[in-house]
Amino acid sequence: MTTLDVNQLINDLQAAATGVLNADVSTFRGFSQRQVAAIAQQSEFVATGIATGQITADTRDFFLDGIEDMTKSFANTLRGLVMVTIEKVWNAMVGVIWKAISTATGLTLPVPVHPAS
Repeated sequence: MTTLDVNQLINDLQAAATGVLNADVSTFRGFSQRQVAAIAQQSEFVATGIATGQITADTRDFFLDGIEDMTKSFANTLRGLVMVTIEKVWNAMVGVIWKAISTATGLTLPVPVHPAS
């Protein structure tokens, strides 16, 4: 039986979490930049339309509701991406821990599944 190297486990856990986070942060960044730019551009179109009278008092709420819906959709999608990332980090870290315990004990432990899976 080997002993579990706590320092190595800490390094492995950090590496597992960092690997997931680095990949997902890049995804978030690209998605966020595109979506925020689209929301800002749509806001500019609406502001210009209101200022020039192309968007009237009768249609203004329609266009403003569209921007509100875009923003809500963006926030909900971002929330979903964050939840997926949390699950991926949990899975990566639990996998590292169970592997370390299995190696130290000689047992083959089944890796648990994240409760949201």
